[in-house]
Amino acid sequence: QVQLQAYGGGLVQPGGSLRLSCVVSGRFVAINDMGWYRQAPGKQRELVALIARGGITNYADSLKGRFTISRDNAKNTVSLQMNSLKDEDAGVYYCNAEIRRTWGRATQLKWGQGTQVTVSS
Repeated sequence: QVQLQAYGGGLVQPGGSLRLSCVVSGRFVAINDMGWYRQAPGKQRELVALIARGGITNYADSLKGRFTISRDNAKNTVSLQMNSLKDEDAGVYYCNAEIRRTWGRATQLKWGQGTQVTVSS
């Protein structure tokens, strides 16, 4: 089965930077869109950024300019560079990916386990 593993969460000071990564493993023939979502305490999960297989990106308006999503197709990895972090950025960050396991079948949406980002001075 396909699995996603997120890494890179931790404690960072306001204004600091952090880089998250997510690796896809298992059996599949293609990875389409990949993305990052986050969930703050007491709030619902929200979109952070998306990146298509060819590199086209989409960001939440409030995060555009501070966060950068990228992917390495050779390594089946999606990353999120977070700069100028604020208290409001704290939460659990989840990666996801649309994966085609076999040709001729619909893609499946897979989620990583989440990695905790804490912003504190």
